[in-house]
Amino acid sequence: MKHIVSALVENKPGVLVRIAGLFSRRGFNIESLAVGPTEHPEISRMTIVVDVADQPLEQVTKQLHKLINVIKLSELRMDESVQRELVMIKIKAPAAKRAEIIEIADIFRANIVDVSRDMIVLEVTGTESKIDAIENLLIPYGIIEFARTGKIALARGSKETEQ
Repeated sequence: MKHIVSALVENKPGVLVRIAGLFSRRGFNIESLAVGPTEHPEISRMTIVVDVADQPLEQVTKQLHKLINVIKLSELRMDESVQRELVMIKIKAPAAKRAEIIEIADIFRANIVDVSRDMIVLEVTGTESKIDAIENLLIPYGIIEFARTGKIALARGSKETEQ
């Protein structure tokens, strides 16, 4: 079962390594990890997606709370949070196929961020299923490169991330 852990941490060297190492030592595979600054430059938000099908996540979260650089920690449930991913996709786009690719991009509200004679780069944001869907539609055209950020998430509504 996939879990989303949101951690507010001090923006200092080594914090990412300590947190990732804690998951690794417990035998958990981090499926995606996104880190970036918050509205306060001295604080970063880490969004960690981990699959813990056969082990409780509780042991890891208790140990994360003990790390000195961790300020707040919470598990975000799928139905109580908003999640998004970003992907950039470079696709073969010869003139004969370009209109079809642009039509797919429009349907998925993708942004065209670069164009050349024989390729297009799209930027798409959305849920995991939206990203998977556009990827599957574009595979037949020839994906040259693909870069996916991993999930970022925030609690829904006025609810703040709890400690």
